[in-house]
Amino acid sequence: MSAGVYAQREVRRARYAVGAVFAVHGAVTGSFATRVPWIQDHAGVSAGQLGLALAFPALGASVAMPLAGGISHRFGARTALRGLIALWTLALVLPSVAPNLLTLCLALFVYGASAGMSDVAMNALGVEVENRLNKSIMSGLHGMWSAGALVGSAAGTLAAHLGSDARLHHALAAAVLTAAGVTACAWVLDLQPAEDEEPPPRFALPPRSALLIGAIGFCAVFAEGASLDWSAVYLRDQLETSAGLAAACTTGFTLTMAIARIAGDRVVDRYGAVRTVRASGVVAVLGGLLIVFAEHPAMAMGGFALMGLGIAVVVPLCFAAAGRSGANPSLAIAGVATITYTSGLIAPSAIGLLAQATSLMVSFVLVTVLSCGIAGFASVLRAGDRTKRISRPDAAVPDPRP
Repeated sequence: MSAGVYAQREVRRARYAVGAVFAVHGAVTGSFATRVPWIQDHAGVSAGQLGLALAFPALGASVAMPLAGGISHRFGARTALRGLIALWTLALVLPSVAPNLLTLCLALFVYGASAGMSDVAMNALGVEVENRLNKSIMSGLHGMWSAGALVGSAAGTLAAHLGSDARLHHALAAAVLTAAGVTACAWVLDLQPAEDEEPPPRFALPPRSALLIGAIGFCAVFAEGASLDWSAVYLRDQLETSAGLAAACTTGFTLTMAIARIAGDRVVDRYGAVRTVRASGVVAVLGGLLIVFAEHPAMAMGGFALMGLGIAVVVPLCFAAAGRSGANPSLAIAGVATITYTSGLIAPSAIGLLAQATSLMVSFVLVTVLSCGIAGFASVLRAGDRTKRISRPDAAVPDPRP
């Protein structure tokens, strides 16, 4: 993409605009997740059929993510993101109107495909803004996503409590979020391809560097998915806590991740990506050990809080490193995103299968071992380590205007 020169105030404005897009993206996810029981009843599917259907978003995302780079190349980054975020917000309506299993699977495939393409586009623009500001912002952007997901979840919880029809709820949410997302895109960087730049291939294997970076993301997202879906069950079954305390553990884990992401950029700027991720892995391992050896609910809840703190900044830094790892940032980001989406897809079921064969405690031994991989292989994020990087010649220049 042709970079162009932007004044500092324009780049700062673009940072907030991309942050708003991240929040909108997260709000769609939160809005959907809270109404899954309603969607299940409306489609008339069993728990097993619902599990099958819920695999289709990750499948759709994996198939469609490599297309994002070509769309951005053809239409420009701003127009591409505007169209893709609108497609994502409007796709929120589809699952709630599906009357049966087949249509639900198709709806969730489209839902996941639009999620994945917009995810790649907004992360690529986030990396570009980060390069121009010459300071870490990716952790904060993903923190905005978490904040948006919390807001969407809160609104969805209220709608479910009031017994509202999810079709009406999602139609209203889609209208509001589409307007917000499209409006925010007016201030993102308008990157255009260079005249001699070849369009990226429609489908291509991710570069080797993205595979190595994606491996760290895989470990972090596996721990995230396991903790989100199984932390409440762990407290209830392993430590025999009340349902309310078990649910509070999951909420605490989510809040810890959101807070750590929002605050993480300062840590990354001070210590660099490699040292931050290495320390994060150690914290996640300590959290895993507390979970595995917990004999009291407070110990396990502290372990899940440390787990959330430890993995919070890992995926944002993986995207940042991928965006600097080669000549085609969108392709590298798509490769990392595909790996992380795959991890999020298999983690909950893998934990369940291992727990059924052994115990839930043994499942979190696996999570702890994977967390060791975060610390052990942090050096592959060297491309995203701002303390080792020389400022780009096309970075933002000071604004001469008063």
